[in-house]
Amino acid sequence: MSDKGKRWVFHQESVAQAVDTGVVRRILAFTDELMCVENTFEKGAVGNLHNHPHTQITYVVEGVFEFTIDGETKIVRRGDTMLKTNQVVHGCKCLEKGILLDIFTPMREDFI
Repeated sequence: MSDKGKRWVFHQESVAQAVDTGVVRRILAFTDELMCVENTFEKGAVGNLHNHPHTQITYVVEGVFEFTIDGETKIVRRGDTMLKTNQVVHGCKCLEKGILLDIFTPMREDFI
């Protein structure tokens, strides 16, 4: 999936990558300026606190998560979104098995 700007990305053809215990990442469509990533979490899996030089919007496709963004913690569910501006510290814990859809600008070259 290293083709930037690939017009069609079919889920069944995307590569599932285990990135941490209970967390699987799929790189979906992207260009240099924008990237879409699906993250599947098992209950209890953790996205450790971190930051990066990308602005990120996360949409909860399904499940329940405890998110911490810039020191503030909230419970989020299906349909909720979160904005994480560049360099803000954030992380999550999955309370009920779920899927997060992340949109990054610019794209995450470290994911490719």
